Amino acid sequence: MNIHEYQAKEVLRQYGVPTGKGAPAFTVEEAVKIAEGQPGPVWVIKAQIHAGGRGKGGGVKVVKSVDDVRAEAARMLGMNLVTHQTGPKGKQVNRLYIEEGTAIAKEFYLSMLVDRATSRVAFIVSTEGGMDIEKVAHDTPEKIATIHVDPATGLCPHHVRTIAKTLKLDGPQTKQMSKLASGLYNAFLEKDMSLLEINPLVVTKDGNLICLDAKINFDSNALFRHPEIVALRDETEEDPKEIEASKFDLSYVALDGTIGCMVNGAGLAMATMDIIKLYGAEPANFLDVGGGATKEKVAAAFKIITADPRVKGILVNIFGGIMKCDIIAEGVIAAVKEVGLKVPLVVRLEGTNVDLGKAIIRNSGLNVIPADDLNDAAKKIVKAVKEAA
Repeated sequence: MNIHEYQAKEVLRQYGVPTGKGAPAFTVEEAVKIAEGQPGPVWVIKAQIHAGGRGKGGGVKVVKSVDDVRAEAARMLGMNLVTHQTGPKGKQVNRLYIEEGTAIAKEFYLSMLVDRATSRVAFIVSTEGGMDIEKVAHDTPEKIATIHVDPATGLCPHHVRTIAKTLKLDGPQTKQMSKLASGLYNAFLEKDMSLLEINPLVVTKDGNLICLDAKINFDSNALFRHPEIVALRDETEEDPKEIEASKFDLSYVALDGTIGCMVNGAGLAMATMDIIKLYGAEPANFLDVGGGATKEKVAAAFKIITADPRVKGILVNIFGGIMKCDIIAEGVIAAVKEVGLKVPLVVRLEGTNVDLGKAIIRNSGLNVIPADDLNDAAKKIVKAVKEAA
């Protein structure tokens, strides 16, 4: 689960992490009122969407008067902001963050994530703050350092010294980094974060370290422990189909293709998407119904797929282990009878109760195309969609 920048900074401040001073605004009048309550003479107006690259898309502006705050707030609120992370459709800006201007001397990059290869939390730091870290990693990888923290010891002084040395901080700033890194580490662990990115982390002209931006992603599997974090969720930033899927504990991600997929198991779902692309089409979604789905859960998954107007065909690919093929068949039939079937549907079943599942599909009276294996299923759905076009 993602949250907005201003929410991320509120979370970090609870752990003593220094951030810029600001407040969220949902209207132009609120933006002006916030600016008038700050000393000025420089303000930063930031569009709040769940995507990076806001500055390049016109979503971050530095202004030097309250009148300019008003003008920029009026321009940004309601705008469709397109960045390299939003896709061509962009995202509508519904809230802003009005922050005091900061006199910047240096900019750095700092992030934290779970390194699954080492099963440790890792700090990733670079002197190239404010830039696309992917480009830095590609062009000048020597400017990025990764510092792993052993969970048995936690954050130690030698970790802080390594970070400070990489960023070329002086003595007083190294002391500041000790407090800042400890706060970030504690927040990361206690709030079950999966990603924490500060870009840029800055040294101000008076020598202080401040987190000038903050991006946080939380482990969705741990949200039951954090109702205070769940309360920060902004559903307007999420795909409605993904929100509906989460209500049924379905793993669903909307994509840009035309062939809807319903599969059990993440690996099989990825393979299904790959083979659809192999035969010249694009998947409309990733959807894993899980190993123990009920008839109702399968029906809900099918409805979510058919609700996408881009879907021109559906491929159901089930390899039954814990998941029984007859349960899948009953769920699909129930959903089709409720919402109708306006696009080609190919069903491939294999595994537990496969004969019973195939019989249910066959005797349903519905226009369902059976498939013998995954390769056969992919060929048939791609061909059916092309013929129906």
